[in-house]
Amino acid sequence: MAPRVKLEKAAWLWVETVKPEDIKQEHIELAYRINIPTCKRGICRRNCKGNPNCLVGIGEQVWLGEIDENTFHNIDDPNSERREKNIFVGLTNLGATCYVNTFLQVWFHNLELRRSLYLCQNSRAQEHNIDSDYEPQSICEHLQYLFALLQNSNRKYIDPSGLVKALGLDTGQQQDAQEFSNLFLSLLEETLSKEKNPNLQNLIQQQFCGQFFYVTICNQCGRSSTLPSRFYELELNIQGHKNLTECITEFLKEEKLDGENRYFCENCQSKQSATRRIRLHSLPPTLNLQLMRFVFDRQTGLKKKLSTFINFPEQLDMEPFLEGKLDQRPVYELSAVLIHRGISAYSGHYIAHVKDALTGDWYKFNDEEIEKMEGKKLQLGIEEDIADTGKTLSRKPKCSKGYHCSRNAYMLVYKVQEEKSSDLSRTNVKVPPFLQKLVDQDNHKFEEWCMEMANMRKQSVDKGRAKHEEVKELYDLLPAKDVGSITARRSWVRFPAGCLSAWSLHVLPMHAWVLTGYSGPKTCLLG
Repeated sequence: MAPRVKLEKAAWLWVETVKPEDIKQEHIELAYRINIPTCKRGICRRNCKGNPNCLVGIGEQVWLGEIDENTFHNIDDPNSERREKNIFVGLTNLGATCYVNTFLQVWFHNLELRRSLYLCQNSRAQEHNIDSDYEPQSICEHLQYLFALLQNSNRKYIDPSGLVKALGLDTGQQQDAQEFSNLFLSLLEETLSKEKNPNLQNLIQQQFCGQFFYVTICNQCGRSSTLPSRFYELELNIQGHKNLTECITEFLKEEKLDGENRYFCENCQSKQSATRRIRLHSLPPTLNLQLMRFVFDRQTGLKKKLSTFINFPEQLDMEPFLEGKLDQRPVYELSAVLIHRGISAYSGHYIAHVKDALTGDWYKFNDEEIEKMEGKKLQLGIEEDIADTGKTLSRKPKCSKGYHCSRNAYMLVYKVQEEKSSDLSRTNVKVPPFLQKLVDQDNHKFEEWCMEMANMRKQSVDKGRAKHEEVKELYDLLPAKDVGSITARRSWVRFPAGCLSAWSLHVLPMHAWVLTGYSGPKTCLLG
């Protein structure tokens, strides 16, 4: 028979033999189990519901030991928001702006672009003398301030909402990353064209602009026509290809113009069949290669993502693809890889792998989180192992030394290889004083916030420790003592407000409530 059943049977066993007029004090004590021996702490594993004098299992295993101070507050350590040493600053994702963050990190690490942007005139800042009421307004001003924060902020990550708002972007809707890149560079080029400094006026062209020619040859008369065109990135078809060389080769291959696509020949003064190809003439210092992963599906009328594996080198020699006399061999080094996770062209997540131009270390930029790669090597394995779809995907091909493979890379950034220079001005990019003052103001606000959070955290911990000590004292009063009568065994204990909220009330002596008419949770009569 279970102990609780035994206690209940023993408590009312006298009813079968005792008449009502013969009921005495000991019968009442039996009925309410007053004289049942007290359960000692350490003997019972849990509270005995059949014994009012069992006060085991009401939380003493927690309150009588050491308690982690983190249980006394819900305030995160403000230092967790602080920038780690030798780690770059992240960018907050405002909802669906991860594609913006990836490009901002890539452009920030373009030292020439950053240095030139710092030189842009900021008359408004000078007029305000960088007072507290100054707020960036133009796209160039926002980008200046954002780059200064990315360089010298004490924060682990910063908020790019000012720039995003100035661009008029919808933070809840993910835009086409490739379109954003093109539009932003065009917008920045237009903004910089208004600068007085000619070097700034042509900054985007100098850094990102190359030139090729459309060469068309009439099949009828053999006349050749050349049409020059500028580009800021080469859009490469990846469908049916395995490596970057194949993609570039197809981009430059000869195309037949016949049927409805016939070419109007000025020499023949009529439409004629012709051949057309692209001839690369010049390449920029920063070569952006767009891998066309998002293509139009004629069957559905929507865009779809291609999960084709593409092999690309760390060092890219573009000499075989250029025509004409070259001043120097155009050899490029991989400096960034932009990744799209997901199976849909309309959703997913964007991250960027970027090489630090100063140290040669590779970093993964995932919005607020930044991870440094080990051994100064680009590591895409983790990104490629993510299961994006239930469909069977092609096995990742083996990569030779100096090459990488990806089915999620949608943009490759190459920087032209230059001889190492001892000129520190080419590698050290200093934040201008007027921007540094803004950064200092933000850092001061951050430090004040850290101090405020630390004080709130300490106050909560101090209150929690005080309550801990108070509850420990109450536990010392809880164990019932074996004394003869109810009157002699009564003792009043005042509980702090809220103390009993975490306890099961059924474990307190029920006879105390029955005999005294107890009605409040703050004061109870204990045996």
